[in-house]
Amino acid sequence: MYYNSPILNQQAMSTLEQQETITGVVERLTFYSEESGYTVARLTRIGVKDLTTIVGSFANIQPGQTLQLTGFWRDHPQYGAQFQVTNYKETKPASLTGIEKYLGSGLIKGVGPVTAKRIVAHFGLETLEIIENQIERLVEVQGIAKKRINMIKTAWETQKAIKEVMVFLQGHSVSTTYAVKIYKQYGDEAIAIVTQNPYQLATDIYGIGFLTADKIARNIGVAPDSEYRYRAGIIHALSEAAEDGHCYLPQGELVEKVIPLLTTDTHQPPEAALIQIIRDMALKEELVRESSANKIVNCYKPAFFHTEQNLAQLIQQRLNQPVATDFPRVRSWLERFTASQKIELSTQQQQAVEMAAYSPVMILTGGPGVGKTFTTHAIVSLWKAMGKSIALAAPTGRAAQRLSEMTGLEAKTIHRLLEFDPKTMGFKRDSENPLPATAIIVDEASMLDLFLANSLLKAMPAAGYAYAKNAQLLLVGDIDQLPSVGPGNILADLINSQRVPVVRLTQVFRQAQQSAIVTAAHQINRGHYPTIEPICDRPVSDCLWHGGGYQPEHGVQAICELITDLIPNLGFNPATDVQVLCPMSRGLVGTRNLNQVLQELINPPSAEKVEIARGGIKLRVGDRVIQQTNDYQREVFNGDLGIITAIDTVEQEVNVQYCERIVTYDYADLNEISLAFATTIHKSQGSEYPVVILPIYMQHYIMLSRNLIYTGLTRAKQLAIIIGAKKAISLAINSTDKQQRYTQLQHRLIQAELISI
Repeated sequence: MYYNSPILNQQAMSTLEQQETITGVVERLTFYSEESGYTVARLTRIGVKDLTTIVGSFANIQPGQTLQLTGFWRDHPQYGAQFQVTNYKETKPASLTGIEKYLGSGLIKGVGPVTAKRIVAHFGLETLEIIENQIERLVEVQGIAKKRINMIKTAWETQKAIKEVMVFLQGHSVSTTYAVKIYKQYGDEAIAIVTQNPYQLATDIYGIGFLTADKIARNIGVAPDSEYRYRAGIIHALSEAAEDGHCYLPQGELVEKVIPLLTTDTHQPPEAALIQIIRDMALKEELVRESSANKIVNCYKPAFFHTEQNLAQLIQQRLNQPVATDFPRVRSWLERFTASQKIELSTQQQQAVEMAAYSPVMILTGGPGVGKTFTTHAIVSLWKAMGKSIALAAPTGRAAQRLSEMTGLEAKTIHRLLEFDPKTMGFKRDSENPLPATAIIVDEASMLDLFLANSLLKAMPAAGYAYAKNAQLLLVGDIDQLPSVGPGNILADLINSQRVPVVRLTQVFRQAQQSAIVTAAHQINRGHYPTIEPICDRPVSDCLWHGGGYQPEHGVQAICELITDLIPNLGFNPATDVQVLCPMSRGLVGTRNLNQVLQELINPPSAEKVEIARGGIKLRVGDRVIQQTNDYQREVFNGDLGIITAIDTVEQEVNVQYCERIVTYDYADLNEISLAFATTIHKSQGSEYPVVILPIYMQHYIMLSRNLIYTGLTRAKQLAIIIGAKKAISLAINSTDKQQRYTQLQHRLIQAELISI
């Protein structure tokens, strides 16, 4: 069966009469994009001495495959003669070498190059026929046990099924990686489900969005003005808004976003039709319409609306349960504690500790160097003295580890504290099975999103439990950092509602005043250009500025020079101590480009390091990677950093070490991770690094804001280096309104209090 290659261009159309067919064995892939299938490969042709370069789009291509290709020749000005593929079909390898390469290419889990060589040596040209019809005979091959045969059989059959799915999907612009994930999700029903409801892919398959699903839908005949398509577009627009942190969209803005999304060359959806469908969806409870105080209609996905409502009610219920406190005893204890520690608390710190003795819910906030760490330690000591059962948590593993070091008690991620259950995709700890703790501290609370905050409050002991009356919650975080990656602006909404007790520490302590990082962070927070020492060979400051030129390419060069020269000379290890933090992923000084540059610099290829190519990038043993999404099955979460420790090309698995845990990924799931020598500032929340490099250029002007640069700078523990143009740094410091989010939690908290009075 022939597959059509979708890259026929004007040159191809004008040379159709010159098309010819060639056959050969794929020797190696020079470039392969799993997103588009676009491929540059080298082919061995029968009777032709030199390798042939082929260019085209392929559903699935592996070294060792024998392909019959139709296309035309073109002369590339730099690379010479290339065969431009317009369509192709796979044929069974005709030579022993071809069969061996085909089997050992990684196509079949359980068969690597060594095993393939043994199989072909034993069965010769009949190898593929044996695997297809008499696979049990593989036991005749030395080193292949029955267990391995079952694995190979399963993999062979799965590959055949996947191939059918890919043949179908490739005609609808779905990449190989997603075809595998679709098959894993739906099995033999994949084609039927995709045909019946292509928009289901956007819901069920990570990485497939509305646009891909819409392309499939249109290819299989779904009309542009289909009500089903309109509904999917509306939900997609709300989902995209959630990725930007919004809990809802005003109806007018929602319609504005949906119209260009659904517009085609021949159709533009009428605004009135979309508004009517939004109303119909609300009647069917597919979304929620709510009029705000200024009579604007806000549109929510139902889960967002009900969660926001519930969270406000839970917080108000908690605030309505006073904590019994012997205040004279608290003050007496505090005097003894400060004397034993030989320290003197600031007025704000003392207020925070005393407030923690009686507040059901309270917030401790402040910037770097103001004593949040010691204040939290003092509150933990007080709660211990009061006989409370204490639970400590943070949104990320690294933040939890720091909290544990700070307090001397075990701290967990919030997901582990609430005991996430992959089987039910929910938390075991909830209102029916609350946490057995009377005092809970959550650090890095600025990272709490709507759903995680709601789950946490639900798991606190409520009325009916003996210890519920004196249960307390302390949220610790820096309100001036970026808000959560997920929807909502929880910490800011709680503070701005003025319903939750708040202590904001502002006094910078003498020891912290010696840090230029701390000084610069507070200057930025006040809207002032920071005092930063220009970089030199022997810097005395822990916060440096490298002009790096005004052009991004100069910034790339500057980062490389810092990592190879200055940073090692200062005693830091570039492989473990340095983190580059970028405003965006795009551009020369974005994470995508910098990761490829830094990978070759920090973890260059060698014969000892196994590497694979996926999605246009290489992954090799020793690479630093970041988890891109919450994976509840593997218990790794968005923003977690790890190191690739092993790549098994036979089992098609990659092992990544996160702190002390090893997590295994199938090849098909590798789009969940990406290189992390450079990450976005948003992804760095909750983490600290010995050395931080911040490239700030006008190339990323759309994302530059005060809390962005402030968050990036405060991730540095020992050394921060800002690279870039002063104009871009000034723009960031003066931009304070880019992170406004659509959320009604603050309003609901005010309303909840009025109702409870």
